[in-house]
Formats: sequence, structure tokens, C-alpha cells
Amino acid sequence: MKTHKWDDIRRNNFTASQIQDLDAAVEAELLRMNLAALRSHLRKTQAEVARVAKMSQPEVSATEKRADHLVSTLRRYVKALGGELEVNAKFGDMKIQLKGV
Repeated sequence: MKTHKWDDIRRNNFTASQIQDLDAAVEAELLRMNLAALRSHLRKTQAEVARVAKMSQPEVSATEKRADHLVSTLRRYVKALGGELEVNAKFGDMKIQLKGV
């Protein structure tokens, strides 16, 4: 069986507009991840996050499984991944970045 490059498959089977729509859908999906998926996407282990965040590996595991988080814990977790946490409030089409949270 011959293998094909994904770029070739896309180019041969989809229009430029379809490719743009697919890329937008993938990008939107990437932007909606739980903590474990985010960590995995960034190719970090729980142990690496734990070391940088000054948490134990079981604490990182528990944090990833929780549905309710303290903002300070999320901030430590995201910072350990190399990011910065922003908190936004959304009111219809209006989105406000909350400061001092």
C-alpha cells in the first residue's frame, strides 16, 4: 500500500475554500482543550509541570481531573506550561478581560 502526504491529499481532494474551513475548524477545536489535553499538546509530562509549578505529580493529576478550579491554581499550572492565564467575562458579543483576578 502506498502512503500519501496529508498535504497532497488535502490539495487533491478539497477546494481552497474547504481547506480554509477545515483549518479554521481544527484551530477552533485546538482552542478548546481541557488541562490534560493542553499539557499533552505542549508535549509536557505531569512530572515536568509539577516540578515547575512546585506541586506534586498527584496534585497535577488531580488538578487535571477537577471540574472546579481556583484561579491561583490555574495560573500556576498555565505558567508551568510556559503560558499566561487570562480571565475573561462574556456578555453576549461583549468580552471583557478581568484584571486583578
